[in-house]
Amino acid sequence: MPRIICLDIGTVRIGVAVSDPLGMFAQGIAVWKADGLWMDELERTFERYDTSCLLLGLPIREDGTIGPSAQHVQEVAAQIQERFPMITLKYADERYSTRVATGFLLEANVSRKKRKQSVDKIAASVILQSYLDREGADRF
Repeated sequence: MPRIICLDIGTVRIGVAVSDPLGMFAQGIAVWKADGLWMDELERTFERYDTSCLLLGLPIREDGTIGPSAQHVQEVAAQIQERFPMITLKYADERYSTRVATGFLLEANVSRKKRKQSVDKIAASVILQSYLDREGADRF
């Protein structure tokens, strides 16, 4: 299974995670500023991990509808697809991922400042790990 890169796209920060070569485990690797040159970072990440698959967390509302946050992710996805047409884009429901990530960090007794710095990459890891667990179950 090729490595998968996952983005948790927000309006301020973008959490980044990557799968291991066997497609079993997710690891948070970075947090990028959403208003910066993060597409250049994404390109370097594609090259570093030699992947052609990008998973995007889609913040679907509680009732299953698409709201402004999900529309923002879809707009960013269109920009990514335009710049990287060779990349396969997939979406994953990211409901509760930030809440789960925050819970992990609170349980680990991480300070408020460090939580703010790392919650987005942990959320990206949660999204990717859920996807890997779901897809892995289908392989066996």
